[in-house]
Amino acid sequence: MKHLLTMNDLTISQIHKILDETNKFSKGMIWKPPHPIFVSNLFFEPSTRTKLSFEVAQRKLGFHVIPFEASTSSILKGESLYDTVKTLQSIGVQMVVIRHQEDRYFNQLKDMNLSIINGGDGCGHHPTQCLLDLFTIQQEFGTFEQLKVAMIGDISHSRVARSNVQTLHRLGAKVLFSGPPIWKDEELSSYGEYVSMDEAIETADVVMLLRIQFERHKEKLQMSKQEYHQSYGLTRERMRQMKDKSIIMHPAPVNRGVEIADELVECERSRIFKQIENGVFVRMAVLKNAIEEGKGYGITYKKREFA
Repeated sequence: MKHLLTMNDLTISQIHKILDETNKFSKGMIWKPPHPIFVSNLFFEPSTRTKLSFEVAQRKLGFHVIPFEASTSSILKGESLYDTVKTLQSIGVQMVVIRHQEDRYFNQLKDMNLSIINGGDGCGHHPTQCLLDLFTIQQEFGTFEQLKVAMIGDISHSRVARSNVQTLHRLGAKVLFSGPPIWKDEELSSYGEYVSMDEAIETADVVMLLRIQFERHKEKLQMSKQEYHQSYGLTRERMRQMKDKSIIMHPAPVNRGVEIADELVECERSRIFKQIENGVFVRMAVLKNAIEEGKGYGITYKKREFA
């Protein structure tokens, strides 16, 4: 696992290994790389949880974090993503975490001589969010087999949905979808079943609300935020219809009063802030595995030829 670009890069055994090491980190395991590691976080879209939890994870592991801000970089002068990453590699950065608005931006970077961790690509993939969601579910239920996980909301624009749905299917869970028909994703339909909002709420073990991705919409939803909340949000009335031991999840940021009622964000069933806490431990495990791949640290070095 030199790179982590999509969840399909991981085998089932690798997923379980990362989750096992996440659990160890959550209980205080200490691990340091055998040599200094220089890492940079390249975020071309706004981020709070992903960016900061990666940086906390990197500092906990003893990495040297090289600051990068797109708003003050040569990107503003027209430099390409490829040339930016190549520059970082040339000055000694061995690993980059990237979030970018372009789907599969990483295809142009795979041959780089550094490790690439995808922090989110367009409407495509978000592998570390998927892993922290899996770990949160595993903490609660101990298994994924036969669990019902409802993904509710903006399915078609959600990289979280894309990563989670395919992986949950591989792990033996049953996925339910619900939300406005305009945001139905035909590609993901083969991994789950579209059901009514009531059925999703009443039968799921995990109710996962998805943020409305307003910034990615080409088509306008013909309803107000209040109307959306009443039709597809988790209201207090719907929460009362949930199964006894079912839980509430959301990848955040949360539009309070839209996807979920404000008072439910931190209710007894909610694991939203637990997901955020788990994000640091998951990212520590991912970074550790990337570093350990290959000759001790996951970074291959090419010998420089001198004339």
